[in-house]
Order: sequence, then structure tokens, then C-alpha cells
Amino acid sequence: MLKKIYGSAIFGVSAQTITVEVNIDQGVGYHLVGLPDSAIKESNFRIQSALKNQGFKIPGKKITINMAPADLQKEGSAYDLTIAIGILSASEQIHNDQLEEYVMMGELSLDGSLRPIKGALPITIEAKNQGFKRIILPKQNADEAAVVQGIEVYGVTNILQVIQFLNHDIELEPHHFDLTHHHLNELNQYKYCFSDVKGQENVKRAMEIAAAGGHNIILIGPPGSGKTMLAKRISTILPPMTIDEALETTKIHSVAGKLGSKSLVLQRPFISPHHTISDVALVGGGSYPQPGEISLSHNGVLFLDELPEFKRSVLEVMRQPLEDREVTISRAKFTVTYPSSFMLVASMNPSPSGFFPDDPQNTSTLAEMQRYMNKISGPLLDRIDLHIEVTPVPFDDLSQSRNGEKSDVIRARVIQARAKQTQRFENQTIHYNSQMGPKELDRYCVLDEGSKKLIKTAMDRLNLSARAYDRILRVARTIADLDESEPILSKHIGEAIQYRSLDRN
Repeated sequence: MLKKIYGSAIFGVSAQTITVEVNIDQGVGYHLVGLPDSAIKESNFRIQSALKNQGFKIPGKKITINMAPADLQKEGSAYDLTIAIGILSASEQIHNDQLEEYVMMGELSLDGSLRPIKGALPITIEAKNQGFKRIILPKQNADEAAVVQGIEVYGVTNILQVIQFLNHDIELEPHHFDLTHHHLNELNQYKYCFSDVKGQENVKRAMEIAAAGGHNIILIGPPGSGKTMLAKRISTILPPMTIDEALETTKIHSVAGKLGSKSLVLQRPFISPHHTISDVALVGGGSYPQPGEISLSHNGVLFLDELPEFKRSVLEVMRQPLEDREVTISRAKFTVTYPSSFMLVASMNPSPSGFFPDDPQNTSTLAEMQRYMNKISGPLLDRIDLHIEVTPVPFDDLSQSRNGEKSDVIRARVIQARAKQTQRFENQTIHYNSQMGPKELDRYCVLDEGSKKLIKTAMDRLNLSARAYDRILRVARTIADLDESEPILSKHIGEAIQYRSLDRN
């Protein structure tokens, strides 16, 4: 007897429906075809043990299983449940004439219990789009899948539950997810706050501008000046994620298996990889491509502490994602694309010793300092809008008992500035000021004669590079938005100019 059961395969952050065809005929043998990987080929042993421990068995006949489309590589152990139900249905141990309405995925333990799988959210989205009415998944994935409206999600703990449910021996209630409750609970739950930072008012101002316009920022200062402390708090002043952003971010974390106990990512990610990270770990890849750290930071912050300590090749692979806001990984038979629209926050010391120009022992020569700075290429530096010098906090500021502005207060101003940008770019593909191209700069960054003269003077006297011009305009546009000013004034240009310190010769 031939039966068809439906599962799903993950490619990038999307899914594709897989038809598992099971045919049982006279003879002996077990044949699994359709480009399965080793984990799927081993499913026979897991399925056999799981069914035996639940009082069922694989018939001693010729079993042929085809995973269609047959020219598409399948990988992972999540097809265990799909194949097992197909075998039971084809051997008439399950009687259900509505199996075409279900998508089923889950990894089986030897005792028949189900383990969680990766990519439950994109699998459920694809199932709904393909017209399936129900999906059966491990209980641990039920919350994540139930975010999708319009499809019944059943979370189960073992294969016996699935069999009894399909045979109408028991009733299962569809799982529901209260998005409003989770959103309210997770909103504003941050460990850090800008009120913890004493002094550094100029750096806080720069980080507010970076958050308001989505600008990349680099902090340059000696050890102990507070660079890491400030960077860890920037996500607390970013606007809350929209539902669309939350779903898109959750899909990436789900595919990577990084969701943990969360069902939906509602806070903007803050990813801080170690400087020994490899190219593939940062941008993604592998034989079966997985998203890297820059995709996991999508809609959030990627923090690179001690930027010059990262390998040159690692830093260079970030240039294309910073520009295109996506990562494309090509293999011989397929290509996957991961979104990577993140805000880059980097930090570095001004010299190998870390204390230039206030190095009491003069431990770094000029040549050593030049080599240290040259670890960051011009094209990468060109994609960072704000260069901020962080100086040690004076004792008087450290000893004061009063706290600075709370993150909530700063975030309110950032949200207001972002609202202006949302309205400005309403019918365009960009969302905030840092993404403006030449056409948008000409349209939204019109300068008066005084502002033009100020930029010209700065470029001549401070030896600013030509590439700094567009960056200054983008930052000035954000400063004007924070100031609730439609025209860009000379004071906005003047403040933007001071944030280009690394462009000075």
C-alpha cells in the first residue's frame, strides 16, 4: 500500500514542503531514497526501537520510502516522525483519511518520545502558505509554531500520542500562543541601563544619534574608559521591534537552533563574538549552510570588541553584508540568502599599549601604532558613520552619587526620531537615515550656504577625506531629526563633523 505524508525542509530562513512516499509491498528490504543525509538514513534504527517500545512494529516486508522532490538534498533527524507515521499508515496500523491535511516533523528517541527540532516557525509558515490545515510538532516547539495564525498546531510529547490522535482514540487541543501577554512581559526587560554610566555625556549623545539613525559606530579609547560598558547598553535605547521584525528575527534564531526556551524573539539581539571567530562562523556557511553571527544579530546589534584583534579576512567578509543587508551563500546545487540588517558597534584601543597619546612609558612606537591602525581597512572604516573618542572618566564624575539619564528617557527620543524617518521613507525600500543613497541625500539633505561653507572649511582644515562627506550628511540628518528640525542647520553639520575623527590625516 502506498501512503503520502508531508514534512518540510529548511533552506536559508524559508521552508519547502517535502512529500514522504511510503510503499509497502511483498518481499524483504528497507530502501530510503531522495537524497537523504546520514542522519535520515539512520532513522530506521530510531523508528524501529521507538515503535517497538510503544507496542507497534515495522512490518517484515519490502518498504520503499521516497522523499520528494528527489533531487533536493535533505538533512537532519526531524523526519523521524514523518517516516514513522508513513510506515504505520501504509501498513494499516493507522486509519486516517485526512493525512493530506497534516505536516508532521519531529526527532524520535528510542523510547518513542519526541525531541525538539530546528526551524519550527518557518516550517509552520510554509505549511500555512501551502494550504495545510494542521501541523504536528514536538511540544517544545508548540509555542514557536503557534505564533502563526490560521493553522492548527498540535504539540505532542511522544509518538504514541500522535498515533492515538490520528486513530481518533484521544482528542488533542490545538496550541495557542498569547502574543500580547508575551510582548508585554518581555518589553523593557533589560539587564543594563544608561543610568549606570557616570560621565561620558558626549559618548552617550553619540550613541543616541547612532541608535536614532541606525548608524554604525566605533569607540576608540584606552582600557577601562567604559567602551564595553557603553556598548552593552545601546540595545536598551533602540526602538522596540515590530511584530514583523520579531517574526523575521525569530525565523533566523529558529533555523540556527538558538531559540532555547523562547518562543518569539521580542528584544533586539545583541551579539558579541570573540575575536578568534572564523569567517564561516561570522557570516554563515558550512556543508549544510547555517546562519552566522551577523545574521543572528539581524534587527539588532553586532558588537565587535577590540576590533583590530579580529583576523583581517573576518573583517573583510563583513563589507558586503554591511552594504547589502543580507548574506548570500552559494553551493554547487543551491544558493541560500540570510538577512543581516544589523547595527555595527565596534571598539578598539588607540595603540597596541592602549594608552596613546597618554602613554607614560611610551611603549608603542609610531610604526607600531600605524600597523595597529592599518588592521582596519579603509573600505570597512568607510562603512562606519561615527568615530567616537572615549576618554577615562575623571574621579569627580566617578565619585558622584547621582545617576545619568535612564535608557527609557533616551529611547523615547530615539523612537520619535525613528518615527520621522518611517514617515519620510514610507514608500521606499530603506527604513532609516544610515541607509540613504545618493538620491536620498540630494532630496532630504539640502544644505544652506552656511552649512556648505562649514563642511568645506572642515574638509580643508581638518584634512577630512572625501568619503566622509556623505557620512556627515547622514549623521547631520539624524541630528536634525532628534532636534525636531526639518532643515539641516549649521549646528547639526558642526556636530556631525566632530564624529569623523579617524578620517583626519
